[in-house]
Amino acid sequence: MLFKESVQIAITALLSNKLRSILTMLGIIIGVGAVIAMISIGMGVRQNVTDSIASLGSNMLIVTPGSTNQGGVRSAAGSSQRLKLEDAEAIKKKIKNIDYVSPTVNSSYQIVNGNQNWNSSVYGVTPEYLQIRDLSVSTGSFITQADVNSRNRIAVIGTTVAANLFDAQNPVGKNIRINGQPYKVVGVLESKGQSSMGSDQDDIVIIPLTTAQERLMGITYIRSINIQVSSADRIEYVQGQVEALLRQRHHIGGDKEDDFTVRNLTSLMETMNDTTTMLTLFLGSIAAISLIVGGIGIMNIMMVSVTERTREIGIRKALGATFRNIMMQFLIESVVIGVIGGLLGVACGVGLAMGIAELGLFTTVITAAPIVISFGFSVGIGLFFGIYPARKAARLDPIEALRYE
Repeated sequence: MLFKESVQIAITALLSNKLRSILTMLGIIIGVGAVIAMISIGMGVRQNVTDSIASLGSNMLIVTPGSTNQGGVRSAAGSSQRLKLEDAEAIKKKIKNIDYVSPTVNSSYQIVNGNQNWNSSVYGVTPEYLQIRDLSVSTGSFITQADVNSRNRIAVIGTTVAANLFDAQNPVGKNIRINGQPYKVVGVLESKGQSSMGSDQDDIVIIPLTTAQERLMGITYIRSINIQVSSADRIEYVQGQVEALLRQRHHIGGDKEDDFTVRNLTSLMETMNDTTTMLTLFLGSIAAISLIVGGIGIMNIMMVSVTERTREIGIRKALGATFRNIMMQFLIESVVIGVIGGLLGVACGVGLAMGIAELGLFTTVITAAPIVISFGFSVGIGLFFGIYPARKAARLDPIEALRYE
């Protein structure tokens, strides 16, 4: 009953000074709302990065050429032409714990259909590319090993290319021209949308690797080798085996620098997740500063309240109120400010995060953890910053309090 009455008294005191109470809660509302919104943005960025890397394929290693060094002058990374199809075949045959290997080449070309044209990235791949990159064909079929062996002029196109060259028509069975050469469209890929970096993953044309090398680009080397490892816990082992095999095949001995690079997408994802987690915590910490400011505002207004109600405190003590009773009364009033401010802050934070996502400014991910933590923190702030004013009220001498004007 005493607790219930203390809560009622606290609410009555807040309602009797509505404007002052709202201004006192404002710091808590802003703080809680900002924490929730900032953490939601940070988690949205993390989700985008994770989805973008995951869209490249699971348990992946990507081997790319290194740079060349002529006369002490180093060229750009990827300029080396020493990565060959035979390297990919050797990796597939000699290294265990690998599910799929797909050597690739790529370049940009103008794609033409009748009077329609579109500039897109053309990839020469093997059939394993479908599984490694987690692609799906919505219409038609994917390239086969027979297409690779025969160097067939066929193409599988992304939805962006299909929309720009064929409008609403079904492209399967129709011909397109790449660099003036005719290619028959045999399939259309399922849409994968944009990556976290804003690139269109559907703006792609896929043709057989040998067709790209010999009939389109006129090259004998490959630009990358995509490797899917059988399980995540074997990635580092397989990476070491791949590096050792390629050094052996390329006759790189001693301390000589590799002429290739092996990228581990799992490690990249872990690094990016760690980075975005730190970013999220940084944003949340900055936003939490306003919660501290709000707590100082609570303590300030509670000190004013103690001064205004000095005679009331004296009367309560004269009627038998103990130190504990007075302490509880003012602590509950301080906590009520924190609770109401926290609830309003949660509503504002969730609404702000949803509004940011709706406007397309950032992707946001709203979870229960920041809501619970920030609300709990607002209640704790109310309790912590209410202790000093409550103790000051409880220590007032009843005689002196009754004489207070």
